[in-house]
Amino acid sequence: MELVRISQIETLQGQTTVLHDIDWQQYENILEDLGESYTQRITYLNGILEVEMPLPEHDKAKVLISYFVQALLDEMQIDFEAFGSITFKRKDKLIGL
Repeated sequence: MELVRISQIETLQGQTTVLHDIDWQQYENILEDLGESYTQRITYLNGILEVEMPLPEHDKAKVLISYFVQALLDEMQIDFEAFGSITFKRKDKLIGL
């Protein structure tokens, strides 16, 4: 049996790809295969993996909101740290996003 790497699957902008019967180790391997700089949004719940490729408009809104929040926190003199994308995982609940 030949394996297909997740990086070989193309999800077009604005589209979603759903894979069924993915176990936790496969999910971890997929994240490793994609590396740190992937642009897809990956969610995992009880064996179902969803790969979503956001439209450019989504990133534009994200950036505008972050600028607004940063300006607000600066004005209120509240210290903060900005982080990029992050993956949250709970193996015991078979959830990742």
